Amino acid sequence: MQRRFAAGSWSFARRGGVLGAALLGLGVVMAASEARAVSCTTQAELKPDDRRTILETGNALAGDISTQNYDAMQGALLPAVISEWDGMKSVAQSAKPLVDGGRVEWGDAYLLDATDLKGPADTQFFCTNADNSVTVTINLRGLPPGRYTLLLGDATGAPLAGQLALILAADAAAGGKWKLGGIFVREGALDGHDGVWYWTQARKLAGNKAAWSAWYEYDAARWLLLPVDFLSSPHLEKLNREQQQAGSNPAESLPITVTGDGGKSWKVTGLRLDTALHHNDLGLAYESTGPQMDPAAQRAEAIAVMSGLLKTHPELRANFHGLWAYAERDGQRSYAVELAMQDIP
Repeated sequence: MQRRFAAGSWSFARRGGVLGAALLGLGVVMAASEARAVSCTTQAELKPDDRRTILETGNALAGDISTQNYDAMQGALLPAVISEWDGMKSVAQSAKPLVDGGRVEWGDAYLLDATDLKGPADTQFFCTNADNSVTVTINLRGLPPGRYTLLLGDATGAPLAGQLALILAADAAAGGKWKLGGIFVREGALDGHDGVWYWTQARKLAGNKAAWSAWYEYDAARWLLLPVDFLSSPHLEKLNREQQQAGSNPAESLPITVTGDGGKSWKVTGLRLDTALHHNDLGLAYESTGPQMDPAAQRAEAIAVMSGLLKTHPELRANFHGLWAYAERDGQRSYAVELAMQDIP
C-alpha cells in the first residue's frame, strides 16, 4: 500500500520491523517569532550523504525490530530519551504482528533543521515538494535545538500493512550520528481494506445520511493513511472537511440512553473507533448499574448495552466489525467485553 497523504516517493526498501508510540514530545503550534529559525528539506532535495546515512539508520532500526534485537535498539537511542527505553521495548514487542510477512519500504523522509532555536519550543515545519505543489506541515512540541529526520514507511506485503514512523535525531556528542528519538506504528489495513477504501465508504455513507457510520469510517480512513497525528497535508485537510460536512461528531450527542430487551436502560457516555484487535471496531463506554457484579453478570450487562446501541443506531451493525463495551462505575472503567456484530443479539 502506498501512502496517499504525503508528497513524493523514496523507493529504498529492506525487510524489517515496524515500531510504535511517540517518545519525543509531539503536538501543535509554534510562536511566530520562531518561524524563521527552522527549515524542512524533503527527500528529493536531500544531499547524498544525508540520504545515505538516514536510510542506513532507518533500515538498521527496522531490522532490529523485525528480529526483536533489543540490545541494538537500546544502543541506538538518543541520550535524551534513554529513560524511555522500557516504553520503546514494549512498543517493539507489540508492533511485530503489524510487519510479519512484509517488508518495510520508506515512502517519505523529511530533514528538519531546528539548530537555530534558542531552547526547547513548540515548532512547526513547512515541507514543500520540489514543484511547490504540495506542502506538508509537521508540528513538534517542546523540540530542543538540533537536526531531526522524520521517516515514514509501510510494511508492504504484511497482512496488516503496518505503518512505521521514526524520528531520528543527530547526536552532536557522537559527531552528528543519527540516533533514535521517537517511534510510531499503526495498521495500514483493517479487515483487508486500506484507508482509501474507508474514505470511499465514508463518502457513500454520508450520501446515504448514515451520519454516525460515516463519521467513524472517516476516522478509520485517517487512522490508516498516516502513522502519526502531528503531520498535516492538503489531502488530510480535505478528509477533515468532508467529515465535518457529513454531520456533527456523534460524541456531541452523548450521553444517550439505550434500552435492553428487558426494559432496563443504561447511559452510553462515549463512542470511538477501536482498533485494539486490528479490526474496524467501535468502543463504547457506559455507566454500569447496581452493585459490583460477578463476571457472568458483567458480561450479560455489556451485551445488553451493545444490543441497545445497535437498536438505536442499526446502521452501525452493517458497517463495523464489532463492538467493545467498557463499563464505568464510580469514575473507573472496571472491565471490557468485545463481540463481533454477528454475535450481538
